[in-house]
Amino acid sequence: MGRGKVELKRIENPTSRQVTFSKRRNGLLKKAYELSVLCDAEVALLVFSPSGKAYQFSSHDMDGTLARYRSDMGLPQSNHPHSRVMFWKSEMEEMRRSISSLESRLRHFAGEDLGPLSVKDLKQLERQLSVGIERVRSKKRRIISEHINMLKRKYKSVQEEHSRLQKRLNQLKDVDVTASRTSLDANASSALEMAFQVDGVLI
Repeated sequence: MGRGKVELKRIENPTSRQVTFSKRRNGLLKKAYELSVLCDAEVALLVFSPSGKAYQFSSHDMDGTLARYRSDMGLPQSNHPHSRVMFWKSEMEEMRRSISSLESRLRHFAGEDLGPLSVKDLKQLERQLSVGIERVRSKKRRIISEHINMLKRKYKSVQEEHSRLQKRLNQLKDVDVTASRTSLDANASSALEMAFQVDGVLI
């Protein structure tokens, strides 16, 4: 069953638009690569995202392909150093936008600067926070469970050690009682011998 016809119009949802761009961009780059391999064609593809980030594919040297294109079209040759400067300026600007976007999202997650968000954005943020909270709770429960199990094992080990020491202590007490009795018997015998001695003569 074939895929239904997709109406070609701008996707309003920013998240869906970004996902679609990413998927179709990868598909476009793949097709460009296949065309260059299958047909031995010199292919150069340059795509700028809505945020201004550049993506490119070139089967040969990109600068050489662009120079050839400019020559064939009768366009003036570009100044390479200037092009590189513009490229890095574009990259820096893209990074600034990304940082600003991430900082804005971080503020939203902290419950700050929610004024510009629509009801749909707030619902999406609420879902993301709910998922994040559940993950945190799950991690906390797992850590607590592992800690409890560790304490149970430690308690069992302490109990076993206590039983062993108690048994050893009882054995030592038995030995001390036996030794005391032997000592008392010896002392009693000695006293009796002394009692029956008169003037150094045993009666």
